[in-house]
Amino acid sequence: EIHIKKPTEKEVNPHLLPGELLLCEANTVYKYIQEDGSDRGIYGKLVCTNFKIAFLDDDSAPDENEPQFKNKIVGENDITLQCVDQIYGVYDEKKKLLTGQLRKYPEKLIIYCKDLRVFHFCLRYTKEEEVKRIVSGIVHHSQTPKLLKRLFLFSYASAAPNNTDGRNQTVMFDTLEDWRYELERTKGNVKYKAVTTNEGYRVSEKLPLYFVVPMCISEESIFKYEGRGIPIWCWSCHNGAALLKMSAFPKEQDDSASPMQKAFLDGIYKTISKPPYELLKTEDLSNSLPSLQDIQTAYTRFKQLFLIDNSTDFWATDVKWFSLLESTNWLEIIRRVLKKAVEVAECLERQHTNVLLIEESATDLCCVISSLVQVMMDSYSRTKSGFQSLIQKEWVIGGHGFLDRCNHLHKSDKEEAPVFLLLLNCVWQLVQQYPPAFEFTETYLTVLSDSLYVPIFSTFFFNSQHQKDINTSGESLKIQSGPFRFLTVWDWSVQFDPKAQVFLNNPLYAEKPKPDKSQRKTARFKHQRQLSLPLTQTKSSTKRGFFREETDYLIKNILGKRIGKFINSSDEPPNSFREFYDSWHSKPVDYHGLLLPRIDGPEIKVWAQRYLRWIPEAQLPGGGTIATTAKILELMEEVQSLQVKMDEEHSQGTFGDIHSVPMLRNSARLSSLFPFALLQRQSVKPALPTSTWKDLEGEDDLVKRDDEFVDLGGEML
Repeated sequence: EIHIKKPTEKEVNPHLLPGELLLCEANTVYKYIQEDGSDRGIYGKLVCTNFKIAFLDDDSAPDENEPQFKNKIVGENDITLQCVDQIYGVYDEKKKLLTGQLRKYPEKLIIYCKDLRVFHFCLRYTKEEEVKRIVSGIVHHSQTPKLLKRLFLFSYASAAPNNTDGRNQTVMFDTLEDWRYELERTKGNVKYKAVTTNEGYRVSEKLPLYFVVPMCISEESIFKYEGRGIPIWCWSCHNGAALLKMSAFPKEQDDSASPMQKAFLDGIYKTISKPPYELLKTEDLSNSLPSLQDIQTAYTRFKQLFLIDNSTDFWATDVKWFSLLESTNWLEIIRRVLKKAVEVAECLERQHTNVLLIEESATDLCCVISSLVQVMMDSYSRTKSGFQSLIQKEWVIGGHGFLDRCNHLHKSDKEEAPVFLLLLNCVWQLVQQYPPAFEFTETYLTVLSDSLYVPIFSTFFFNSQHQKDINTSGESLKIQSGPFRFLTVWDWSVQFDPKAQVFLNNPLYAEKPKPDKSQRKTARFKHQRQLSLPLTQTKSSTKRGFFREETDYLIKNILGKRIGKFINSSDEPPNSFREFYDSWHSKPVDYHGLLLPRIDGPEIKVWAQRYLRWIPEAQLPGGGTIATTAKILELMEEVQSLQVKMDEEHSQGTFGDIHSVPMLRNSARLSSLFPFALLQRQSVKPALPTSTWKDLEGEDDLVKRDDEFVDLGGEML
């Protein structure tokens, strides 16, 4: 039986953005609410536009309990076409992947999204013609290859009034002045220069218009191999050591070309490596880090753990959670990437050595490592505007192929790899280990990851600056409106109103250096599901002792090698690395200085907010970080109101922006997954421990049964 609420005759129309067109729709569609494993749900209309798939509930009227953190572009029942991962049809209780032309139409539709949401729609009560139109429409517009110009990005840019200034203190790095400013900021202008050699893309379409190279590099050298083999500057350390990247020569090539290229590279190295004054370390990332294919495979396995169909599936996987998590290899890849970034930081900080990152295109793992090193070493990159400028510099202008790596056009699965998501996962590890060091929150990172799939911003929808430039002029679309003015994702007012934007800012950000050892410890909350892989080694006592620092240092030294072997015996850290790592961790943290992530064993965790936010079973009512955030915001509001009273007494007018702190109504009722999910009806957890369920599997297959619930609670009590 299913609980059926009779559909009303009230007409519900979708809210369309400028340039958005309604393509097909179906009425009397039943959307399941899978939170408690039952077949409860609501009727409504399912529509497909050239921007999104949307379910319109009959009760779509604004609600008093509407979340304060609401996206103005994408609603909770909206899925942008780029956010659709896979679509399954259910035929006689069997799931089948839907692609291309369909001969038979399903009775149920399951849509898995790239932001880990899962939608279940029942089409039994929908007219046959409407089912055909909506299913084939959704599959066609979200799964089949398309041309770049067909992206909604262009429809929106030509129709929307562009009255926003998207810069928001973010340095865009599309002018020579931006590069010169960055050189000056990092004191790199003594040894490095910004060049205009690639104006008009004369050298290469893959390189940005402007970039920075060592002073000694000539224009002829840059032209010789279309920019390959040229060290390109990323960032300079306070001691003068610089981080550089280089696009390597392809490995498959003529034997005759190889000696010439080797001689060219030797000449380049000699000009920038002048011992003992200027040392250079080359780091070939394609040899020392996992391949893009490995990263894609690991993430594909990893995300399957969170695309949960129903409550029964969740508790069934809970039995073997650790082994499933470890077998994906995703946390191990994060650990390896962070470790490599620490190694590079050691060369720059302690050895005063220039580091040259090498990769075939220098636009994938080079972007990850160079960004991480800057986040760890430069406190400016830990501010919101600094981090956004970093993404612009290393990724957007640096030429990371967002279009191919995110597979926005569904052209080739072979090119797809979650490289940018890997960076955000690594940055999240640092954010959760050292919250006061960052001006932004984990919510900011989660929203940024979601914005990868919102095609009204140009930021993540081109492969290079050249590709964006040639597609920006209106002539390319045969319209007379002149060049497009694409929006940038950094203008957060497009997606969120000011009250919602407050959740992106960290109220506990340490404005000034506070080397206070006690602040390094962050409160740990017990989650229903452990989020990191456990270690069997003994952990040192958390009690304070007279010789605490000394004993901690000894224990770390003794256990260091054992832990390394446990994680990956073939990847034993060199002694200098371990010494640098342990030495830093034995001292109090300077939140505005160098930050090194803790990378041993269970220190690498699952980004709970991003991956568990749509799963009611993982919610902690009134718990999690929201419990502390709510208290902090409450205190901040009290401080602000007192400030206003003081200002009024001194007749100095109103203080600042009194509305900048949102009050979290009924914060005790919010769940740990706030602000993405409000407190929902809790799913029924099996009354027996999961280990007992596993033992019973053979007898009665209780874990897989979802048609009835065996309640043993009364007897146990």
